[in-house]
Amino acid sequence: QVQLVESGGGLVQAGGSLRLSCAASGSIFTIDTMGWYRQAPGNQRELVADITIDGSTNYAHSVKGRFTISRDNAKNTVYLQMNSLKPEDTAVYCCKINVLSGIGYLERWGQGTLVTVSS
Repeated sequence: QVQLVESGGGLVQAGGSLRLSCAASGSIFTIDTMGWYRQAPGNQRELVADITIDGSTNYAHSVKGRFTISRDNAKNTVYLQMNSLKPEDTAVYCCKINVLSGIGYLERWGQGTLVTVSS
């Protein structure tokens, strides 16, 4: 089994910063792409950022220049540094990984962490 544990969400004022972490554990051989998604009230889930095993990154237009995704392969962890936060960033943030595990190639989602940005 592969489990994901997210942390770092919370309440922050507009203009502030948060760093989200997502750590994978279990029967893992290698982790391919890792990413962060978010879903705001009344909206569809959207990709915020992802990062490949080689370190190539992709960002939603709305967060470019403000958010930075990174990974620590030794710790099986992906991070999302969120700066200059805006109220419209308020959402439940979930991490997703594509992983080669002991039972095959899998996609796994974290349970989500709530980010609330006040005006």
